[in-house]
Amino acid sequence: MGSLIAGFLGSLTGLGGGVVIVPLLTSVFGVDIRYAIGASLVSVIATSSGAASTYIRQGFANLRLGMFLEVATTIGAIAGAFLATWVSIKALTVVLAVVLLYSAYLAQQPRSEYVASEAVDPLVVQLRLSGTCPTPDGLMAYQAAAVPTGFGVMFVAGVLSGLLGIGSGALKVLAMDQAMRLPFKVSTTTSNFMIGVTAAASAGVYLARGYIDPGLSMPVMLGVLPGAFLGAKVLIGAKTQILRILFSLVLVVMALRMVYNSLAGGI
Repeated sequence: MGSLIAGFLGSLTGLGGGVVIVPLLTSVFGVDIRYAIGASLVSVIATSSGAASTYIRQGFANLRLGMFLEVATTIGAIAGAFLATWVSIKALTVVLAVVLLYSAYLAQQPRSEYVASEAVDPLVVQLRLSGTCPTPDGLMAYQAAAVPTGFGVMFVAGVLSGLLGIGSGALKVLAMDQAMRLPFKVSTTTSNFMIGVTAAASAGVYLARGYIDPGLSMPVMLGVLPGAFLGAKVLIGAKTQILRILFSLVLVVMALRMVYNSLAGGI
């Protein structure tokens, strides 16, 4: 049931199933953090695989943008996985918790999602990163902005994915929603498409180190997949403001849990 909920929330918010899987395995089942992260990375790949096909078919996910930004997250994920044995995870989780709380605050700030900007980023034109998104009123065009800033945040997101196994969807959605000014549903669905590639890059390193246990990862994946499909179906008809509220609530819970684990010595 925990894996099912993880897949549902991961696909609905673009955060990846790791936001539930890691604390569930470490706090409830007493699994070593490294093996929990390995199972989490597998769950993130499953979440992405289960939800991305629906989002692409419905026209929400921006594939060109996702593949471009994935260059930064993949490099960051590999770097993070190699740094995992040298970086102080406790200190990092506290910093990340503060970032997540601020992200939750930013996600609740109202803004118009489909207003065309007068100054178009030259990179957006050259790489054709803008697109259209289905809405109740038909297809609506949107423009991406601040591409270099978004690219930099994506690299940091990849590093955190490799270090903590959380899929780093929070920073991905934040980068696209707040920095690049994309519609929220485009941000979450494109994040879902991207997190699988990022997690796969990190998972290869964890697999080589023996931190992915098939006996643990397989049950997690079997629960995450149906949850991801369910979340994808719900998102299509959900109101954006409800998704923003859910996104913020998950971030707050995630941040508080990280602080608690760090202070209690769980991470």
